[in-house]
Amino acid sequence: MVKKPSGNKRRQHNRNYIRKNDKIRAREIRVIGPDGGMLGVMAPEDALKIAKTHGLDLVEVAASARPPVCRILEFGKYKYELSKNKRNKEKTAKRIKEAKFRPRIEEHDYLTKVRRSEKFLHQGNKLKITLMFRGREMEHIDLGMNLVKQAIDDLAGVGKADDQPKLSGRFIIVNVSPLPKNQRKLRFNSLEDLESDEPDDSSDDVDVEEEDTDIDSNSDSEK
Repeated sequence: MVKKPSGNKRRQHNRNYIRKNDKIRAREIRVIGPDGGMLGVMAPEDALKIAKTHGLDLVEVAASARPPVCRILEFGKYKYELSKNKRNKEKTAKRIKEAKFRPRIEEHDYLTKVRRSEKFLHQGNKLKITLMFRGREMEHIDLGMNLVKQAIDDLAGVGKADDQPKLSGRFIIVNVSPLPKNQRKLRFNSLEDLESDEPDDSSDDVDVEEEDTDIDSNSDSEK
């Protein structure tokens, strides 16, 4: 027996749909005028009349509010601004990288992470260094802090820490920003190495506030 498509998929498909003008279904809406001033709560029909007198659209901008919030504006310009903001957010997210370390990391793995981190910073990306403790490793916070500081020193030719490394729960975290382009000096890479490397896969680009992704494509070998 063939199952009918569920209604959830349809709702998910239309979740970015923006109601405007006579498509607004609420009985009452809170209306923001074309100058940004609050016009109050009224029926959509009344708000639409006001919008038409200005040659503009009535657009639902906060559907989950009670009552829903609508604005009187030019719909095309509004969609353009939404699209522009989305692109800027995605661009910012792709510029943040994360390098994860462990207190007992082997020298080879450490150098691999530092090398990739240096490459990312040299390309102008912002870096987040994270060191995680497990179990009794919390008894040796000083060792973890020293390792993070060593990584900062090793990357000093291409980036500078935004602040001192800080302990947050079981993590030591610090953000590193790239130096101005004319001040960046490679230590673990050469310009020839960077040119010969394959371009970074987009999966390496992470928004560190939403994902927990290692700077390496391979998982940590240390436990």
